[in-house]
Amino acid sequence: MNTPKVQKNQCDMKTDLNLLLECLKYQMDCPLSQKEALITIYSICQQNSEASQYFQEIGGLMFINDLAKSSVHCIVKEAALFTLGIIIESNVYCQQTLCTSALFEDLILILIKKDSGVNLKRMSVYVILVLVSNNKNGQTYVRDTGCISLLLQLFRTTLFTSEKNLSDENTDPCYQLWSSVCSTLCACVNNPQNEDNQNICCSVFPFAKEWLESCTEPEIVRPICSFLGLTVANNSYVQKYFVSIGGLDTLAKVLLELMHDSCLSHSSMKLAVVVTKTLDACITNNSAMGVVLAKYHTVSELLKLLSNETLSTGEKASVILAIGHCTEVCEENQCELLQNNGLPLMIQVLTESQDEELIRAATFVLQNCKQMTEQLSLKLYDNSLNVNNAEELDVEVRKRCLQDYWKKAKEILHRINSIEKEHDEERVQEEILVDKSSAANSEALKCHEVNPADPKKPTERTHKDVCCPQLTSKLNNQALAPSVTSATQRNETVNTVDAAFTRQTEQRNFPCSVTELQTDSEPPGHNTNGKAACGKSQSGLEAGEQFFKQPAETVRNIKQTCTSDQHSFCSEKTERAESTSATSSSYKMAGLRCLGKYYLKSFFPEYIKKP
Repeated sequence: MNTPKVQKNQCDMKTDLNLLLECLKYQMDCPLSQKEALITIYSICQQNSEASQYFQEIGGLMFINDLAKSSVHCIVKEAALFTLGIIIESNVYCQQTLCTSALFEDLILILIKKDSGVNLKRMSVYVILVLVSNNKNGQTYVRDTGCISLLLQLFRTTLFTSEKNLSDENTDPCYQLWSSVCSTLCACVNNPQNEDNQNICCSVFPFAKEWLESCTEPEIVRPICSFLGLTVANNSYVQKYFVSIGGLDTLAKVLLELMHDSCLSHSSMKLAVVVTKTLDACITNNSAMGVVLAKYHTVSELLKLLSNETLSTGEKASVILAIGHCTEVCEENQCELLQNNGLPLMIQVLTESQDEELIRAATFVLQNCKQMTEQLSLKLYDNSLNVNNAEELDVEVRKRCLQDYWKKAKEILHRINSIEKEHDEERVQEEILVDKSSAANSEALKCHEVNPADPKKPTERTHKDVCCPQLTSKLNNQALAPSVTSATQRNETVNTVDAAFTRQTEQRNFPCSVTELQTDSEPPGHNTNGKAACGKSQSGLEAGEQFFKQPAETVRNIKQTCTSDQHSFCSEKTERAESTSATSSSYKMAGLRCLGKYYLKSFFPEYIKKP
């Protein structure tokens, strides 16, 4: 619900727009007054959808449209066109109302007139820009009326870089017109993507290529790269044409030059990111074109660019994605990535970054690395050692040099496999130990009864007279002592525990690493009262440590001890349950430290399956 103040402001706005429209109508002989009124109108309607729609409802939008066509005063035409553009940009309904072939034809007439000034043309191009932005109908009209062809002509002829001083681009009307044309062409081919307009716009690629070869100023490179990137995006026909005329080679050379300057200039480094995005757009969905970039060592330059600390997260993601497309199918680029330590860098990004976009880009590169390593490893066995002349010898020496990098890639993959295996062991051990803790509690309660009157009284067996020591535990903060139970119950308990331990031992068929034992051992001061065990068996703590080091053998020993001494087994079982609860939190912390390893699980399954 609008407050009284808001309602008053809306009422004042409507009153002002009505008065200004009347001023336009009754000041036809005073261009300066009309210009002032138009300036006031666009200041009210700028970024104000409600005001723009109201002005359209009272007939102001169509009146200004007619004024732009009929006025003989250039300053009025310019102000009227600019006001039209502001209103169209502020309100979608106004955009749809004015998006007609008739308006595009009127704008074409202004652009082709020889007496039209540069600023008037620029205002006309601005109106075309807002008509086609995010508007499929506008993109269709700009093509059907031939307006896009006229824009391409302006792109070719408006700016001659060899004759212009780009240091004053903010005041140079010709440069401003050319820049507006570039922006309008970008809107004609993108958002939504328009393949027909892309196919038409590629006709000016040779001119764009020549400008990039002759000038690396940001004022020229940035608009051209934006136009090229959006025109080739997701269009294989246009991508192939751009590569065929040497456009990809030119972009690679520009990147080399900018990277050389980036050591001294921050602006060159930022501009190199723009060129990188354009390179990526040229080979996306057509990665076979990436072979062109191998002779310029583009991958190594991208890795240098990625190491720059001033890049934002989005810029780093763009660079990594370009590396991924370069190495997707090109073996030369893959070798270059390996030679320049690109694989460890991708792993570092994957494990340390919290940005989803950056993680996806690094994951894409690692997937390429997996395929690359498999192919390069096979080639180790296919290289021939027969050398007949000096030239072949030189080639063989270079191949042998690459073998070191191939072996290095396998070592890194083995390291990834080890890290992943460590994490799986930690997770599986945590689950098993937690299950064992629960089972030990229940079995210990079944095997023993609390006897506070005589805790040291030995128990008697039904079949054998075996002396068993006192069992003391802090389980549930109670002192548990063994008591006399029937032979049948004790035998059933032992059998149940043996079966449970046998199943767990079969599931855990791999040993725990030394690192895990050092990291996840019990904290100092943890008391398990292990001194109360039988003389022929180990204490609960010692049995637990032996169990961690060699699970299968230790469980087998415990099962044998259980057969001869049930109560000794229960003592060890209860104490191990207590140590389990103490170490489970350590395993959880280890899991948190290995957060980045989750993303590596699917990369190298053939190595993970190995024993």
